Amino acid sequence: MKPTAYLRLPSAQRLRRSVLATAVAAACAGLAHAQEAATVLPQITVTGQAASIDSALDVQQMSDNIISVIHSDAIGELPDANAAEALQRVPGVSVERDQGEGRYVRVRGLGPDLNTVTINGSLVPSPEADRRAVSLDVLPSGLIRSIEVYKTLSPEHDANSIGGTIEIKTLSAFDNPGQFWSLDVGAGHDTNVDKTSPEFAAAWSNRFADGKLGVAAGINYSRREFGSDNVETGGDWTFSGDDVRLGRFQRRDYNITRERVGGILNIDYRPQEGESYYLRTIVSRYEDDEVRQRHNVRFSSALLSGQTGQIRSSRELKARTETQSLASVVFGTEQTLGDWTTKLQGGISRAAEKTPGAIDSAAFTGGRYPGGFTSTRVPTLFGDAAINDPAEYELSRIGMSSSSAADRERNLRLDFDRHLSLLGMDSELKFGAKLSRREKTNSETVWDIDGAAFDNPLLSDYSTAVDYHWGNFGPGISPSRIRSLLKGVDRSAYLDEEASRIGDFTMNEDINSAYVQNTFRSGPWSVLAGVRYEGTRFKAKGTGLENGVFVDVQDSNRYDHWLPALHARYDLDNDTSVRGALTYSVVRPTFEQLAPGYLIDGDEAEFGNPDLKPTRSRNVDLGIERRLGYAGTVSAYVFHKRIKDFVYATDVAGTGAWAAFDEAVTFENGSKARVSGLELNYIQSFSHLPAPWNRFLFGANATFSDSSARIEGLGASRNIPLPSQSDRSFNLMVGYEHGPLSMRLAANHKSGYLLEVNDIADKRYDDYVSAQTFYDFSLRYSLTERAQIVFEALNLSDEKYHVGTGRAALNAQHERYGRAYKLGLKLAMF
Repeated sequence: MKPTAYLRLPSAQRLRRSVLATAVAAACAGLAHAQEAATVLPQITVTGQAASIDSALDVQQMSDNIISVIHSDAIGELPDANAAEALQRVPGVSVERDQGEGRYVRVRGLGPDLNTVTINGSLVPSPEADRRAVSLDVLPSGLIRSIEVYKTLSPEHDANSIGGTIEIKTLSAFDNPGQFWSLDVGAGHDTNVDKTSPEFAAAWSNRFADGKLGVAAGINYSRREFGSDNVETGGDWTFSGDDVRLGRFQRRDYNITRERVGGILNIDYRPQEGESYYLRTIVSRYEDDEVRQRHNVRFSSALLSGQTGQIRSSRELKARTETQSLASVVFGTEQTLGDWTTKLQGGISRAAEKTPGAIDSAAFTGGRYPGGFTSTRVPTLFGDAAINDPAEYELSRIGMSSSSAADRERNLRLDFDRHLSLLGMDSELKFGAKLSRREKTNSETVWDIDGAAFDNPLLSDYSTAVDYHWGNFGPGISPSRIRSLLKGVDRSAYLDEEASRIGDFTMNEDINSAYVQNTFRSGPWSVLAGVRYEGTRFKAKGTGLENGVFVDVQDSNRYDHWLPALHARYDLDNDTSVRGALTYSVVRPTFEQLAPGYLIDGDEAEFGNPDLKPTRSRNVDLGIERRLGYAGTVSAYVFHKRIKDFVYATDVAGTGAWAAFDEAVTFENGSKARVSGLELNYIQSFSHLPAPWNRFLFGANATFSDSSARIEGLGASRNIPLPSQSDRSFNLMVGYEHGPLSMRLAANHKSGYLLEVNDIADKRYDDYVSAQTFYDFSLRYSLTERAQIVFEALNLSDEKYHVGTGRAALNAQHERYGRAYKLGLKLAMF
């Protein structure tokens, strides 16, 4: 975000400031000094819902951008543990959850791989081997100063997002007028596993050398023990007339411990006006320790609900510790010389994921037993008691793996900015260039150990109890006893060379870009026009397996894009603005889709496609926003995205080089897709009403969207909605503030969406995620001006995650998480 060239002052009653408002104003002043003096309407921007609504709307009104602001203390005002959850309150933004915890962010319903995340202006790479999407649960909210979501891009911004670009900014000493420190301590309780977990965060900043040197530091630690219960069929339904039969399903129980540790150190030096230097660093480590018990139920022939048949039963353990790490260093300087402002910035980021010595599957196989299931939505097992006898099961195999993925990105950019008068209008010219170098690597080693190596012991010697929500789970498998069993095994004798080599790859992506833009300002009008160029050079190395023979694979691709942009703003009056934008953007395929490795086994093949084209989009945005006095605003925006060359999975068997194959699964570019929608936002303080109504706050936003894409494969084609695209999302907040007491009730809803296409020819096998609504509550009581007691309650309605095959009544996956509660103490001093 860039501050504007001129500021429209709010009315006198809006100039009232709390301590937080002063901090917000100081942050904006610092940002203005550290970045650059101003452009008008470079983009439509949303950065969250502030705890202090009025001070945030003051900043919004004084900016020529459409902007909402949320700072570090405001992020904690709602019960949001990480960066992803902090964003779910924003219009047009929804969250994909993992085990009930926010992880990936969708903007205007578009999937996470179509969005980009930056920290302090530098791209954040993805720790996962196959994705570009960044799991924002790696970033604890306690280290974040603000979050911004750019929904339209001006030429000065990287063009690699169709949904939006999420910019995360960490703390700075110039956010506060002097020394500042804060301390948060607390504990959270999860009802599903009845465990209590600690949380801790601390931040400090101060200025030295007559206020010219600023240092800010922060640390964050949290440990969460929780779990979930799950039933899933994987969509193994068969349709015969009116009969719907199930071939198999799984009962799963998860116990998870997630530990986050993070820290920042930021240094700013501003020796004189118009000259600044800065260093921004952040490190974060996220450890996910997961134990999954799985009971596999397979029927000899597919059964109707309530019907009895023969069951083949087995039980599996998965136990692994996955560690994701993120490190980012951004450094730069800004110099103002006469009419020119020059900005030079460099960034180095690295994300990694390591999973050493994982037990992917310790499998015990049982016999055949009479039984069946009831309920197609949440299948529940019934059958012979011997199904739950641990002496019935013997060890058949243990699968293990160690994997390591890394994503490194380096960038250097140079920007020039000059204000001038052109054709009698105020004008601002900007141009610049950027170099980005990215390398993605993945390495995996897999072992497959036959149970005969241990004389096929019985489960009765390795069993453990499992607390399961839907009936008697039977015996689980003890992770510690399995690891003790593995201590004397020579793994090298059981190496799975095929699985170990096919997933290994190295990919390099070099992007050179340049842009020019000019902002014209005349009376109530502001118009920005410009163009961006991006040239991409891509190389990939991997391994293929063709009928038992390993083959080295190398591929490359290159493409160039010219991306024009036009933004316009018209101020109807001091409180009302109309905005519009026409922009173009491009998103490169994910690394899974580009993977060079392939596997050919007889008449079956599976492979990536390094020759995929990037997905392009033409975006139109138009909206109006009006300030409603103290702590109030209302806005409406419409948007339309016309998308070309989107990527989808398909089976190309029977075509071209795969004419003789029964199955050839890969990725292809679709022809066209579209997304259209409407965003509405309303925030109001009722301070103008008599007591007790003047103590209430209200906020609501809604996004309505519709999408369509055409897919083809195996001679079939049809239209689908874009995956991960919710047609409706709503946020509601009701707050009460009086004296030392502050309470908020928040609701977050998103409608169902397409998760996966399993059969291009038959939509009955498509998997859809059902609608979800989460209710969260927070209460704060100020003991003193510097101390608060905080209570939070999460997922009050015990919302489930449900995926249906074709329709919600046919289970693909059903999972429950339970409720969670937190109690803490917050201390702060300016």
